[in-house]
Amino acid sequence: MKMEYKMARKNNNISSMMNAFIIDLPTPPNLNYWWNMGSLTGVFLVSQIITGLFLSMHYTPSTEMAFTSVLMIENNVWEGFTFRSLHSLGASFMFIFIYLHIFRSLYYGSYALNPNTWLTGWVMLALSMVTAFLGYVLPWGQMSFWAATVITNMLSAIPYLGSNIVLWIWGGFSVGEPTLNRFFSLHFILPFVLLALSLSHLILLHDKGSNNPLGIPSNTMKTSFHVLYTWKDVAAFIVPITSILVIAFLMPDSLSDVANFIEANPLSTPAHIMPEWYFLFAYGILRSVPNKLGGVIALFMSLFILLILILNNKKVTTIFNKTRQLLAVVASSSFLLLSFIGSQVVEEPFYTLGQVLSFIYFMSFILMYLLS
Repeated sequence: MKMEYKMARKNNNISSMMNAFIIDLPTPPNLNYWWNMGSLTGVFLVSQIITGLFLSMHYTPSTEMAFTSVLMIENNVWEGFTFRSLHSLGASFMFIFIYLHIFRSLYYGSYALNPNTWLTGWVMLALSMVTAFLGYVLPWGQMSFWAATVITNMLSAIPYLGSNIVLWIWGGFSVGEPTLNRFFSLHFILPFVLLALSLSHLILLHDKGSNNPLGIPSNTMKTSFHVLYTWKDVAAFIVPITSILVIAFLMPDSLSDVANFIEANPLSTPAHIMPEWYFLFAYGILRSVPNKLGGVIALFMSLFILLILILNNKKVTTIFNKTRQLLAVVASSSFLLLSFIGSQVVEEPFYTLGQVLSFIYFMSFILMYLLS
């Protein structure tokens, strides 16, 4: 089957290539539901693009009209409330499956099987976080405005160039109209870049082949992707899609900060500024470092530490490597606890706990690189 795909690609036969790439793709026969996290992420990416496209038709990227245009979408546009809720909640659902997808790769050692796939996945993670942050600013609520002010102002800690970078991002001396326009433009175009990257991610994955729970390389025990895994993907879609629809219609604001229901006011600072939940682990690491520049470096390193794993050239086996699995659980646990710490006020015992958990988070990846 893999030979058929290579021959179809060589002959530039699109129909044969798609058939070999999707229907007859040689796939390990023992994949469990952890392998559905990637396809679920793709489903919510497409959902975000579709709902975002309709929302952009009515949104006004202006400091005077942005907040009002969001209210108008929810109250006056036909099914605008539904699209707004699905888009807002969809970001959270997408990051849930991104993080589960990363955990599966860490736990089963998939990162070592195909480093190029891991690298493209890391780029997609970074772009997803940037895109989500840009979108969080667009409603122009109190938390949106002040989160944008605080997070972009962190770049001023960069020696020599920091202040100029912040002024360039803002388009002025504070977060304002030029900032909102730039964020809206980038938030609109980056999901299409993510879509293109996801296709390259799939191509690299299918060219080398998927890992499996036992980590046993095999060129003989393979099955076609269709019908087994196509229907397994469909079955895996039911619960998340049902969940987001229930939340969107019954409690659409459950994952939103109450301060974001107040229009942005540069003269009134919220008592407690924090980003969305999927940034809280990095925010907790940032606040655990007393030095501003050191905190910014630690924040960026919380993402770059994932790249250290592809430097490991040793063969990774899954069935006997309990050390790596334990470290994956430790890293994930520290991630969850840091997310909680990031949502709390900077005071004891949260400050000291944040420092301890940040150390555990980084050491778990370093040990994973050294011992797995």
